[in-house]
Amino acid sequence: MSPDGHGREQREGELRLDAYLPYRLSVASNAVSGLIARAYQDRFGLTVPQWRLICVLAEDGGLTQGQLVARTVMDKVTVSRAAQGLLKRHLIGRSDHHADGRSHVLALTAEGASLYAEISPLALAYEAALIAGLAPDEVALLKRLLTRLQSAAGHLAGDAAP
Repeated sequence: MSPDGHGREQREGELRLDAYLPYRLSVASNAVSGLIARAYQDRFGLTVPQWRLICVLAEDGGLTQGQLVARTVMDKVTVSRAAQGLLKRHLIGRSDHHADGRSHVLALTAEGASLYAEISPLALAYEAALIAGLAPDEVALLKRLLTRLQSAAGHLAGDAAP
């Protein structure tokens, strides 16, 4: 098998999808998210965005929808849909924002906090299984590199081209 894994030599400067880092990151992310999404959906009836909102609210306490958008790096529509589903299930509650009458604060209910406490150990077990083949220093390096790539992507998003 050749270096590109598909029977062809990869030439310098040639784009090969399987060797293209943004593609590899996306495929890995989709594989991990899909695995976890199936577990949360099948067992708890939660989507990944709903689980992210529950986690953020458990960590940070009550937040506005705008703060949730910023904290989760999900778009407004995704956050809104996730929040609506959680509100219908009484896993989060909504109250008026004390400083901005047009805004609401979303927070976990007792039922939401209980669900978070039930799922958290399972989420950590999935993470442990995913990284079981990596040494602790490799995990730390991977986290640092992902943070740097996210930061670089943020900087590039403000530019027209690299």
